[in-house]
Amino acid sequence: MPEGPQDRHEPPSRRAAVLGLLVALALIVLGLALVKLLGHSTRLEDCALSGRTNCAPIDSNGGSQ
Repeated sequence: MPEGPQDRHEPPSRRAAVLGLLVALALIVLGLALVKLLGHSTRLEDCALSGRTNCAPIDSNGGSQ
């Protein structure tokens, strides 16, 4: 039996694998950003709960650059 064009097997598409990799990378980046934000918030809260009043840094540039 000769092979027809419909009998040929095409290599599997890598589109799903690339999409999965992009989703995983996005989740990692968002997770790292969340860890950084929560760490900063925790340090600020610990400082405030210890009774200090100079916990938050003040921008010395006056807000304009």
